[in-house]
Amino acid sequence: MIKRLFMVILLVAAIVMPREAVAKDFSNETLRYEIVYHWGLIWKHAADATLSIRKSGNGYQAQLSGKTRSWADKVYPVRDTLKCTMDANLRPLKYEKLTHEKGYYARDVIKFSYNYSHTSAHCTRYRKSGNTSIDLSAKSQAYDMLSVFYMLRNLDYDELSRNKNYTTVIFSGKEKEYLTINYKGVETIKMRDGNKRKAHRITFRFTQKGGKQSSDNITVWMSTEADRIPLLLVGKLPVGEVKCYYKG
Repeated sequence: MIKRLFMVILLVAAIVMPREAVAKDFSNETLRYEIVYHWGLIWKHAADATLSIRKSGNGYQAQLSGKTRSWADKVYPVRDTLKCTMDANLRPLKYEKLTHEKGYYARDVIKFSYNYSHTSAHCTRYRKSGNTSIDLSAKSQAYDMLSVFYMLRNLDYDELSRNKNYTTVIFSGKEKEYLTINYKGVETIKMRDGNKRKAHRITFRFTQKGGKQSSDNITVWMSTEADRIPLLLVGKLPVGEVKCYYKG
């Protein structure tokens, strides 16, 4: 269960609409989150995550890292990291996923290349049992699980239609997935510290080839302010739900 709790915060990076966004000139930034397990009257702080971006030459380096708290380490310790190199237009050039969960360790590396509107990627998966490689392609711009977060923050929400589905492509490391977004409009939400914030509500789901859903639907509330910071994320579990709160 702890593993599934942490994977939800990793998915907060996986949101994008299938349209061009004007690249924002991001300054160096660090966002911190608390991951809380909720079931009935139970509220348990289970993990912490940090999302950061830094300028690097003509592009950017971004990283999302997280770890379970001491009580959760006794059940299922998690230390996961996503890294991404992007160009000045926020297109991914290289993506790396480092997974360290209990006794399991893995490393995935994706290298992107472009030919007009087509996206290609060479993916290498490093495992104790041996390494494997696969090539993926899409007839449109494709993203990884981290670079799409920054494209989302560039969108003009005034142009989005409520309750309309938008779809794009994600290269996850071993396969091509389809991400469907549904914009629900602006709501007022209550943060963990009791403060209320206005936010854009977005739901999304992942599907594989053939339309099979690969994860439960997840809801994200994005700040209506110019910085477009994700304020709250909620994902369902077989028992209870996980809530990810922005804390500064």
